[in-house]
Amino acid sequence: MYYAILAYHAEGVVESWSKEEDAALMAELLQVNDRLVKQKHLGPAARLGPTERAVTLRGKGDGIVTDGPFAETKEQLLGFYVVDFPTLDDAVAAARELRRANPTAVYEIRPILLYLPGAPLASGDEG
Repeated sequence: MYYAILAYHAEGVVESWSKEEDAALMAELLQVNDRLVKQKHLGPAARLGPTERAVTLRGKGDGIVTDGPFAETKEQLLGFYVVDFPTLDDAVAAARELRRANPTAVYEIRPILLYLPGAPLASGDEG
């Protein structure tokens, strides 16, 4: 089953890191990334840009585009990983490895239901 590991952090904290601190953290995360790739558990991963450059589309009809993130929170969604593990516990274990590399981040693990146009949505119980 596919799981999204969503990485949250306070943008101000992340932006306060020096280039060296950021590079060191990214190097540690890359070690986890490389291991998950070798084990064929890692799919797409991305580091998202700052929320100050994000927009939100909401409302009826064509909707209205507004500035900023989708929710008022202390932490912002800064990136994500897509992993393939047979159980949620396995995906949580992978998130724990990421957290060891970046202990001040918050990681949300959420099942991904793949959407294929014309096909019924997966229940989330398939492996």
